[in-house]
Amino acid sequence: MTLRIVLAGLGVRGAYWAEVIHRSPECELAAYVDPNPAAVARIAAQYGARPAFPSVEAALESLEGVDAIVLANPPVGRAAQVQAAAARSLPMLIEKPLALSVQEAAQLVALAGDVPLMVGLNFRYLAVTQAAVRLLRAGTVGAAHFARFTYERWRDGHRPNLNKYPLTMDQPMLWEQSIHHFDLMRFVYDAEPVEVMSHTWNPPWSMYASDANVAALITLQTRDGRRLRVNYQGTWQANWAVPNFEWRTECSEGVILQRDQFGRIGYARRDDPQLTLIDLPPHELWITETSGLLAAFVDAVAHGRPLACSGRDHLISLAMVEACALSSQTGQPVKIQDIVQTVT
Repeated sequence: MTLRIVLAGLGVRGAYWAEVIHRSPECELAAYVDPNPAAVARIAAQYGARPAFPSVEAALESLEGVDAIVLANPPVGRAAQVQAAAARSLPMLIEKPLALSVQEAAQLVALAGDVPLMVGLNFRYLAVTQAAVRLLRAGTVGAAHFARFTYERWRDGHRPNLNKYPLTMDQPMLWEQSIHHFDLMRFVYDAEPVEVMSHTWNPPWSMYASDANVAALITLQTRDGRRLRVNYQGTWQANWAVPNFEWRTECSEGVILQRDQFGRIGYARRDDPQLTLIDLPPHELWITETSGLLAAFVDAVAHGRPLACSGRDHLISLAMVEACALSSQTGQPVKIQDIVQTVT
């Protein structure tokens, strides 16, 4: 079958979604949703005219014969959109974060009920991420015990090809960027968070209204009961425009080291003189991994396979974000269960 998809939100991220859906042999762009006529005209000029609507609710009231919806719009005011989709039993793929609080995200999950709700955690589908998972599952350098995760970026929030709402939102680094990293930790280590100790702040040159820097010590527990600790540092206001990414995992027999967000991963045993690099397939930025995400969504909706990146699973990663913000406010460690139990 061909999945006819309504695409809501035609900004920076929505433009990538339009390309990915257009390329998919199993999907078709059925309609556009955006309050900005110029955005609609720009996408229509590239991918063809489709029915266009200013809101999700207006679109779903009018359309027939659609199979799913992708929400690529900002994470505010989504309750009515999710409710409208759920009322039509329309599966949803929603860009991360699902909401800007665990409480609100839990309400959206409840509104969706049994209707599939997948969150757009596209970094799970990077080839480098899949390589890390394979290395750990194979026990190439033993079991993971502690790690350091560093993400340093000069993110110019005024660039025309970036969304502007992070400039004024609360804790933009945490909610917009760290959420990816926390989800990756859970996914790669096959572990769940236990406790977070964190501090967030803003350097004096920051263009963001709220904190763009995060430092955290995160404790996770693996399925076999091991405690795994990650030293995390993330910033959007590193004062050098050349980005730096390093994720080093210390294992019982060596290390796994990723030195690029989208590639370059290797491993070494304790006495190895250099890394053994893993060959990775070519990567088209923002397209390859988003295509993998869409394929997983199609597998669940059209082929009945288990839903990956579900809204309910996403609540745990959001709890990590909220725990970081709370720990920074109080100066105390925060247990993840204390946040999760308030919404379950």
